[in-house]
Amino acid sequence: MAKVLEPESGGVALQAVGKRLPKLDALDKVQGKAVYIHDLKMPRMLYGKILWSRHAHARILNIDTSRAEKLPGVRAVITGYNTPEIKVGFLKDNPVLKKDKVRQYRDEVAAVAAESLEIAEEAVRLIEVEYEPLPAVFDPVEAMREGAPLIHEEKGSNILKLPWKLICGDPDEGRRQADFVVEETFLLPWVTHCCLGTSGCLAEFQPGGNLTVYSPTQIRYLAQRDFLEAMAALGLKDKRVRVVSTAIGGAFGSKLDTYPFEFITILLAYYAGRPVKLVFSREEEFFATPARQKVEAKIAQGCTREGRLTFRDVEMVLDNGAYTSWGATTPSVMMMPISSLYKVPNVRYTARCVYTNNIYATAMRGYGNPQATFAIESQIDALAEQAGFDPLEFRMLNANTAGEVTPQGFKVGSCGMKECLEAVRESLNWNEKRGKRNGRGVGVGSLIHVGGGARIYKSDACGTIIKLDDFAKVTVMSGATDMGQGSDTVIAQIVAEELGVCIGDIKVIMGNTDLETWDVGAHASRTTFVAGNSALYAARSAKEQILALAASLLNEPQEDLAIKNSVVYSRRNPAVSMQLERVLRAAHFKTGGTQIVASHFYDPPTQMLDKEMKGNFSAAYTYGVHGAEVEVDRETGRVEILKYVIAMDVGKAINPMLLEGQLEGGAAMGIGYSLMENLQTEKGKVLNPNFLDYKMLTFADMPEITSIIVETGERFGPFGAKGIGEPPLVGSAPAIANAVYDATGKRVRSLPLTPEKLLFDADGSEERGGE
Repeated sequence: MAKVLEPESGGVALQAVGKRLPKLDALDKVQGKAVYIHDLKMPRMLYGKILWSRHAHARILNIDTSRAEKLPGVRAVITGYNTPEIKVGFLKDNPVLKKDKVRQYRDEVAAVAAESLEIAEEAVRLIEVEYEPLPAVFDPVEAMREGAPLIHEEKGSNILKLPWKLICGDPDEGRRQADFVVEETFLLPWVTHCCLGTSGCLAEFQPGGNLTVYSPTQIRYLAQRDFLEAMAALGLKDKRVRVVSTAIGGAFGSKLDTYPFEFITILLAYYAGRPVKLVFSREEEFFATPARQKVEAKIAQGCTREGRLTFRDVEMVLDNGAYTSWGATTPSVMMMPISSLYKVPNVRYTARCVYTNNIYATAMRGYGNPQATFAIESQIDALAEQAGFDPLEFRMLNANTAGEVTPQGFKVGSCGMKECLEAVRESLNWNEKRGKRNGRGVGVGSLIHVGGGARIYKSDACGTIIKLDDFAKVTVMSGATDMGQGSDTVIAQIVAEELGVCIGDIKVIMGNTDLETWDVGAHASRTTFVAGNSALYAARSAKEQILALAASLLNEPQEDLAIKNSVVYSRRNPAVSMQLERVLRAAHFKTGGTQIVASHFYDPPTQMLDKEMKGNFSAAYTYGVHGAEVEVDRETGRVEILKYVIAMDVGKAINPMLLEGQLEGGAAMGIGYSLMENLQTEKGKVLNPNFLDYKMLTFADMPEITSIIVETGERFGPFGAKGIGEPPLVGSAPAIANAVYDATGKRVRSLPLTPEKLLFDADGSEERGGE
């Protein structure tokens, strides 16, 4: 159930934007026609399989592949000793095939390519590896202590050399000004993405040495760059790499980096001289793919007697695991709510990312924001209570507003935070239900997230090419990536609106680096804003070309012409008109004719964070509020969500139906994160690598969700839109935890909010980092 709160507008009615249109790929998916990596087959294709480590930390003394090599049907067996060294990850500290030593149970020791998957699996079992176990460390706090086993000896420390420090104002003076101060520690667990489609890729070398990689990646062009480095290591520096995206069976950040298995597939294809496909089993997907990192967050906040926040001080320790993917950079986004959620004049934030022998960390929806916001928003309730304020009124008092510049330097354009708070208050019947302590309670969790891209690379751009044929059919070639969120549909709606054509006449092509222009990838909730603006300006350029042609054909001033329903007409005299396809054919079939082709490369007006971690690194900011009403069984500790509501400031709803899907899908992930999800490890080994033992929401567990779409009109967004991909899960955990506290008086400071914690341990503090 959803409702849209629209701003007052006297503008022209929109024809395509704002409509509830089904996803363009919906029929292909429901009919089973969409091609996933699992569906791909090539002539003479081989199957790849990886041999994983049997130890969390050990020296490799010998690898004997002789028996595997002799097995009939085996075409290649590779190790770190018979292939060039290739390292991947943010700090290039992860060899794709390990030699000398292993640092996790999920380490890749060898790999094979064979005529069938069964032969490949048998060949892996025949490889014999001799290890010398080494002391290991699984707690990041222990890993920082003097004398702890070093994961990477050459670095001299388990603490990553990353400068995660932000100071705004004078936090110590802010603490002195505070009449009330709350200090607490919050613990967040490992959780994983749980994509229905497991990871995989297919690599194929052409006869001339060029490479094609088929992959469900979120970052085609960044992956292409990484694969070119692998080509150089193979002596193929001058060859081309084409990356083709298959349909993506879920991503949520799991496919935001390139990983060893992809390079292993490339190596197997190179040495076997045939195409190779490597796809993870479900168990491999759980233990071998990086996850959302484990975090310990110490936080202090203070306010005056009048309820004004004076300071926020946060110190975090992040479990990085044995290698560095994008999990180590999540503090750059954690800074955003820490510095800019509410008006807080004095802020201090430090974070240490620590190597351990655990699984390693990567991006996951929200990119560190859910962990930071859980701590901030849980404590906002505690601080409001100490200062004698209603928690929702306390938020209203400190809420962000349009036009402000936050302490970190974020320039806030549109901001519907107060409207979201009021909408949730009304939907939950807050004033009547709060504070009963009768086993039922209500809670809220506010959020801020980037909504206009995020300048974490030197370019945050996206390119679009648009062409029209002689029959007014429009082809849009976008560098953007669709992960199931419907970005192709949103882009089609934007182009249809700007060109004045029917959405059914538009074909959106994505997924092939040989056909499109560059895009940095699907992350940071950027696609609607960045790719949408790129498509909008390309369509605007195409429209100007069309109107210039039509002006001469209709003998009308170009500035008086418009296009609607594929008809070019005069606004002064609507009787003067011509079908768009006639205009296009007239332009084509004449001496010196032309066809309409336009392009635009859009890079948002943002800044890289400076050395002090300050700057306006997004062109827009998305605000929202989650609200929950819960009932807690006093005998079992079970939490039942009676009502769940999300109010989100989206700028402008390009497609309200797809927005509802994002809000409900994000809520499902957020509720799972709050109540049950926990990737459990013991001495570095994953204990629940399947959907039976890793608990997550099913359809039957989902409460009814009320989605409230707040439109504020973002100045820089396409038709006023902001990005919305990640925010729908960010506020879930604190909203539920605050509702549980309102119901029971017990404050749980660790996730998930299990019945055991509610019955026996109010804050979950016994779980601190331990294995």
